[in-house]
Amino acid sequence: MGETCDIRYAPDTLRQFARALFTVAGLEGEKATAVAHYLVEADLMGHTTHGLALAGWYLQSIADGVMKREGMPEVISDRGPAIAWQGRRLPGAWLTSEAVKLACERAETYGTATIAIADSHHIGCLAAYLTIATDRGYMVSIASSSPSGAQVAPFGGRKGVYTPNPVAHGIPTPGDPILIDISASITTVNMAQRLVREGRQYEHEWLMGENGEPSRDPRVIERGGTLLPVGGLDHGQKGYGMALHVEAFTQGLAGFGRVDGPKGTNAAVTVQVFDPDAFGGRDAFLRQTGWLADACRSNPPRPGVARVRLPGENGLARKRRALTEGVALHPSISTSLAPHAERLGVAMP
Repeated sequence: MGETCDIRYAPDTLRQFARALFTVAGLEGEKATAVAHYLVEADLMGHTTHGLALAGWYLQSIADGVMKREGMPEVISDRGPAIAWQGRRLPGAWLTSEAVKLACERAETYGTATIAIADSHHIGCLAAYLTIATDRGYMVSIASSSPSGAQVAPFGGRKGVYTPNPVAHGIPTPGDPILIDISASITTVNMAQRLVREGRQYEHEWLMGENGEPSRDPRVIERGGTLLPVGGLDHGQKGYGMALHVEAFTQGLAGFGRVDGPKGTNAAVTVQVFDPDAFGGRDAFLRQTGWLADACRSNPPRPGVARVRLPGENGLARKRRALTEGVALHPSISTSLAPHAERLGVAMP
């Protein structure tokens, strides 16, 4: 999560600032709005490495022509509940949010819908998109991989083959939804880069050096080292298996990935939405998830733990607090955005 500064910003102020940056940089209106909204949404939830911390990188991608500024994805196939898009390196926040919305519309008709997106730009924080579906009472899953990245080695190996390959799941309950956002590696590239900039090391050995030794030093990534899979050196076959599934679920279903050798920042994304009414029924679904949520929360905590939480509980609490008290950004964010704001003639908030 990292440290934050004492200055608090109104969420709308940050959205307007980010939207102005992306609009002046050349993104079409709805795309600039989507990127600004979902980056700020990540910061509201406390995902500080995947919020406005990414904006400078995105703006550079626009300037370099890596992120496409306008247009629509190409429809590769559309069978109603099964859809594939060629994303044409359009902004990932816009493509992903549009995919979740369309999957919800199709699930209303078919009960479920799956959309695979090839060649998107980076999509940021997966959890930020989940409530698009859970607010409608739908269950949703999102997975992402980057065919041009290779920072995680297969379990037992020492050379990077794939990326952290995150997955997120939104599960409605009678109260707040359960919002799961996890990856197949213990840590992320963005967090490693932040620690390098700050001259810090990890508290645990979550990486592997180029010769296969465990390490706490984030700089090993720059020397050919890798991020360890979930489970580490002890049970890393778990993260390995999860990563292989995400590769097939995203690049495989989209029909475009590592074997095609794409260059520059890109992502393969798959979105899947379920309408409980098409299965055992919404009331029955909520009866099950409500019981599970209650059972987890009421579970006696082990020593040193105040209480058992559900995934997403802290993020939603942070968001509610930020909506009333403002958002405290990580100190590095203003520093990273100031040069872009000056270049584009947009006033810093």
